[in-house]
Amino acid sequence: MLGLKSAKVRQLAWYGDVDVELAFPNSWDVVTYHMKGHDAPKASEAALREAFSHPIGTSPIRELAKGRKEVAIVFDDMTRPTNIAELVPYVLDELREAGIADRNIRFICGLGAHGPLNRVEQAKKLGEAVMDRFPVYNHNPHGNCIYLGETSGGTPVSINGEVMSCDLKIAIGCILPHVSAGFGGGAKLIVPGVASMDTIWANHHGVGGRSAPTREHPLGNLHPTVGIGKGQGNVMRLDMEEAARMAGLDVIVNVVVNNRREPVAAFVGDLVAAHRAGVKMATEHYATLRTDDADICVANAYHKASEAMAALRLGAMFVKKEGGAMVLIANTPSGQVTHYLTGPFGKNLGGKLWASRELPANIRKFIALSSYTDRASAGYFGPPESIIWAKTWEQALVELKREYPGYARVAVIPDGTSQYCPT
Repeated sequence: MLGLKSAKVRQLAWYGDVDVELAFPNSWDVVTYHMKGHDAPKASEAALREAFSHPIGTSPIRELAKGRKEVAIVFDDMTRPTNIAELVPYVLDELREAGIADRNIRFICGLGAHGPLNRVEQAKKLGEAVMDRFPVYNHNPHGNCIYLGETSGGTPVSINGEVMSCDLKIAIGCILPHVSAGFGGGAKLIVPGVASMDTIWANHHGVGGRSAPTREHPLGNLHPTVGIGKGQGNVMRLDMEEAARMAGLDVIVNVVVNNRREPVAAFVGDLVAAHRAGVKMATEHYATLRTDDADICVANAYHKASEAMAALRLGAMFVKKEGGAMVLIANTPSGQVTHYLTGPFGKNLGGKLWASRELPANIRKFIALSSYTDRASAGYFGPPESIIWAKTWEQALVELKREYPGYARVAVIPDGTSQYCPT
C-alpha cells in the first residue's frame, strides 16, 4: 500500500487490456489496496509442462486418453480471465501422444446460466488455430441435457448431452474467488458449467441457499458454509463435486492468475485434489488487506468486468459505516453478462434467483463508470434512480468533488472481481 495522488488500474479485458491512470485532487489521501499476488510473474513454459507431466491425483492426460474414443474439452466463458489459447496446446500435445485424432475432439463452452458466445468471443478465448481445427459449441442449459440421478444433497443432475457422449472429459478454467462457491474452477466447470437450468437452480437454491433472494439478500439467505473465499466444507462446492464425479469429469486444468490475466501457476489433475491445491495458493494470492474508514472507494472491475457486482460488494467493505461514496468502474464493451438465473430481464422481471437490489446501506453516492453505458445492468447494482452514470473518470471526479470539495480518504481497489478480504 502506498499513499498517492494517482492510481493505476487495468481495464478492457479481452478488448485491449490497457492500464488507465486515475488522477485525484492533491488534498485527498489516496491508497491503493492490491491483492497479495498482483505482481506475481507469469509461469514459464517449463513450469506449465511440469504441471501436465506430474498431475495431482491422476495419471497424465496422455495416459488417461489411451483407448478413449471421443474427447470433450469444456472451457470457461468471457466472464473469466483465462486465456484458454495459452493452455490448449499442452492439452493437445497430451492427446496427440495418446493417438487421439482431431476429428474426435470438440470444445464446449461451459456457460452455465450465462448467454452464449459468438464466434468472435470463441476465438478470443481459444485462438484462431483452435477455431480452424475443431468444432466449438455453446452449452445449452435449457435443453439437450442427460439426466444422471441425484446427488446426496438432492440435486437432480442433468449434464450436456455432447459432453456425456464423450469418454474423456477435460475442463479448463481459472481459480478466482467466487461469491458463493468459495473459489471458481474445478467441478464448477461442470455444475453450473454444462448443467441444465434445473440442476443449476437446485445447486444454488436447494443446497447452497435456504430462501429466495430479497432486496436485502440478493443471493438469498445462504447456507453458513457458502461464501466468497470459503474453500473448506462449502456445501455448494461439495454438491458440485459430487455431480462432476457423476458426470465422469476425468481431469481439470486450472490456473491462478496475476493482475494482467497471466497464469502464475497451473493445477492439473483430479477435479478435487488439483482444485484443492489451487485453492490453497489462491487463498493467499488473491487476499487483500483493507480499511473500513474510506470516504470514497474506487472499485475497478477487470478480470470479471462483465460481472462487476462482485466489485460493488467488496468496495462497500472499505467505506466507513456512517456513509461514503463509491465509483464502480465496469469498463467493458460487452456490458454485464446475460444471466438466466440471477439477471434482470425488465424493470421488475428477472431469473428465478433475481430480486430488485438495494445499494449497501453505507453507500450514499454511487457512480457507475463505463465508456459503454449499460443501463439494464442497474438491475445488478441497485435502484436506477440511485445510480449516477459516467462515461469518463473526469465526469466521475466532478461528482465526487461535489461531495468532498476538500479532504477525503480514498481507497482504490485495482480489481474488485478477483480480490477478496479474508474474514
